[in-house]
Parts: sequence; structure tokens; C-alpha cells
Amino acid sequence: MAEQLREIARSIQSCRPGSTWHLGLSDPVDASALHTGLAQARYALAGARTEVPASPRVARLRDLGGLATLLAGVPASVREVYRENVLGPLTRAGRGSGAMLLETLEVFLAHDCSWTRTAEALHVHINTVHYRVERIESLTGRDLSRLDDRVDLRAALLSR
Repeated sequence: MAEQLREIARSIQSCRPGSTWHLGLSDPVDASALHTGLAQARYALAGARTEVPASPRVARLRDLGGLATLLAGVPASVREVYRENVLGPLTRAGRGSGAMLLETLEVFLAHDCSWTRTAEALHVHINTVHYRVERIESLTGRDLSRLDDRVDLRAALLSR
């Protein structure tokens, strides 16, 4: 079924070259579980829309393969509250420093919490990275040496 829908999506896109089509599929459900099937299809569709590059995509719930695609199915209002709870202290850190701390956090996590690679990517001294990470930890109450805290911060960044 998924392959047939992929072919239909490609055909539709060939008729409208500038458009991108996404479809979300649930697992097979019986009539008494239609609500569950619809919820699964919505999550799959939200995940398909996060894929880069944008292309016709038919996604099944079992295709969700990362935190970004999982979070895509969470309602925007919930993501906004979560983001504010976790990152709010950084955004309120003061003139200009909030954006700098968010950038440092994002780069630090993207470089697997490597002080050296983060310093190189940001073009700053390694001591500056240490100072900024300590400030991030102090403001957010999270310890970036702990996996759970890193995941919380990463999820909040992805919720923007």
C-alpha cells in the first residue's frame, strides 16, 4: 500500500512540479480503532514534513526515526511551552547574551559536547566555551555532562 501511494504522490508532483506532497499512514486498524489510526497517520505525516530535502514522501508511523520527527507530531502549543520552560532562562539572560548562549548550546550539542570543536566552530577561545556552558548550566539548572539534561536541551532547541 505504501509503495502504491508513493507512486501516486510522484505522479501528482509531476503534474505540479513546484509542489511537495506528504502522506501519513497508520498501521492497519479495524473500525473500532479508527481514532488510533488517525492519530498514528497524523504523527507520521508530521514526521514526513520534517524531512530534508522536501520531496514527495509517504511515511508510516514506524518510519519515525529521530527526535525531530517525533517532536513534529507534538502540538505546537505544547512544544512552545516546553521550549519556554527549558530555554526561557537563556532567552531572558540579557541583551545579546541570550542569542549567544543559545548559539553556543546548539553548537556544543552539535559537536557532541566537544569543547575544542565547539571553540573552533564558534571562533572563540576554549575558555570562552567553558564559561558559556557553565552559564547555560547555571541558568537552566541542567548539567550538560548528563545525557538526560542534554536530551532535554536538544528537544527544546528542536521545538523552535
